[in-house]
Amino acid sequence: MKSTGFFAEFKKFISRGNVLDMAVGIAAGAAFTAIINSFVNDIINPIIGVLIGGVDFSELTIVLKHATETTPEVAIRYGMFINSIISFIIISFALFLMVKAFNRLAEAKKKEEKAAPAVPPAPPADIQLLTEIRDLLKKEN
Repeated sequence: MKSTGFFAEFKKFISRGNVLDMAVGIAAGAAFTAIINSFVNDIINPIIGVLIGGVDFSELTIVLKHATETTPEVAIRYGMFINSIISFIIISFALFLMVKAFNRLAEAKKKEEKAAPAVPPAPPADIQLLTEIRDLLKKEN
């Protein structure tokens, strides 16, 4: 029985190669994000913390309600927000550098293609034969 409608369309979508490419990109992006987060949290933030007097951004909070024996603390963790902003800036900068490098490679390839003269493809065998016959007829006349 042939499936139609929504599920047939979904099957067609999921079986295309683009979905696999997208999944690989998402997995690579997640790994890249983990590396950047570690870089920010474990390297950049401690350096910035030392420079501004030993402050650990992840500990910066505004306590709205202190913890009691029965309820946890309610706080605005703006230090974590600062960490996220720093991560975003570093990720954006890294992506910018990658896109810039890709554009340079693409531009160099275009220049290379323009510099090399394009050799026209050889005509098919029947056209070559007709050309030879024409040239021979011109010589005879």
